[in-house]
Amino acid sequence: MHHPSPISRRVTRKIWVGKVAVGGDAPISVQTMTNTDTCDVAATVAQIRRCVDAGADMVRISVPSMAAAEAFAQIRREVDVPLIADIHFDHRIALAAARAGADCLRINPGNIGSDDKVREVVDCARDRGIPLRIGVNAGSLEKDLQKKYGEPTGAALVESAMRHIDILDRMNFPDFKVSVKASNVFLTLDAYRQLSAQIEQPLHLGVTEAGVFRSGTVKSAVALGALLLEGIGDTLRISLAAPPEDEVKVGFDLLKSLGLRSKGINFIACPSCSRQEFDVIKVMNELEARLEDVREAMDVAVIGCKVNGPGEAKEADIGVCGASPRSLVYSGGEKSHLIDTAGIVDEVERMVRARLAASSRVILRTGAS
Repeated sequence: MHHPSPISRRVTRKIWVGKVAVGGDAPISVQTMTNTDTCDVAATVAQIRRCVDAGADMVRISVPSMAAAEAFAQIRREVDVPLIADIHFDHRIALAAARAGADCLRINPGNIGSDDKVREVVDCARDRGIPLRIGVNAGSLEKDLQKKYGEPTGAALVESAMRHIDILDRMNFPDFKVSVKASNVFLTLDAYRQLSAQIEQPLHLGVTEAGVFRSGTVKSAVALGALLLEGIGDTLRISLAAPPEDEVKVGFDLLKSLGLRSKGINFIACPSCSRQEFDVIKVMNELEARLEDVREAMDVAVIGCKVNGPGEAKEADIGVCGASPRSLVYSGGEKSHLIDTAGIVDEVERMVRARLAASSRVILRTGAS
C-alpha cells in the first residue's frame, strides 16, 4: 500500500539528460559512475549493464584523454542508458565526447581556459541539445578561495559554483545542473542550502568520498536525506568505495524510504527477536536476492511473530505474519491463506511473480483496447 510523500520539492528548471528529465516535476534520478578503465570497452560496458540492471537512470564515465573519448564512442554504441562524460581541463576532449554521443558533459567552465574555448564547448552543447554539469568539490577549491576562507566552507563552495555559473549566464546557456559536494555532512548541507536559494537550475546531490559501503551509506543518507526532506535535490549519486551498482541500490533505497521513488520492492521486516517463529534475517536475505530483478513498486512485509505481524502485513501488498508451524499470509490488506512456515521464501516469491504477471496482463489488455 503506497502512501504519497509529504515532501514539497523545490521547483527547478527541467533539463534533459538523454531520455531522462532532471528537475521540474521529474522524479529524482539515481546515477553512478564507472570505475573501470574507460579504454577497456568490454569491462566498462559490462559494468554499465550491471548498473542498469540495478536501476541506474544514468551513468557517468571518466574521459581523461582522447583515447578515452574514442573508447567512449564505442561504449555509447553498446548501451542505451544516458551517459555523462566526465571531463577536466581539456576542452578538446569535451568536444570529442559530445560528438561521440554524450548525453551530458560534466565540465567546469572556469577550468578549461579562455572564453573562446568555453564558448566552443557551450556552442557544441547547445547545437546537440546536451546539458552541462558544474561540479564543485571541497577538496579542489580554487587557491584564492582557499586563501580567502582559510578552509572549505559552504560559502566558499557556493562562490566557486557561482563563478562557473556566471560564465554560462554570460553565454546565455541555462541548461545545466550543479553539485557542491564535500565529505563532511554539515558542509554539504550548508553548501546545498545556500546554492538552492540562489539558482533555478537542478541540483545534483552527493557526499563526495563518503567512504566504504556501511559508513558511506550512513553518511550519505544523513546528508542527502536531510536535503531531500527540505525539497532540495533533483538527481543524486551515492559515492561509495564499493561497486557502482551498490551505489545505485542505496540511492533507490534512500528515495523509497522518503516516498520519492517507488521503483522495486519496498521490504518491511522486523529486526527479529526471541519471539520470531522463523529465521527472519535468513528469509529476508534470500528474498532480497531472489527478487532483485523486480522493478514494479510493491510493499512486501515479513514479520516474525504475531505481535506486530498482523498490523504490518495488512498494510502491505503482500505480507506474512509468522507463526508455528503455519504462518498467515495477507494479500492486498486481507487475510489470504496459511502456509508451512518453512516455505515462506518460495510462497512470497510465487505471490510476487503472480502479481507481476497479473499486472502485465492488465497493461496488455488496456493497450489492446
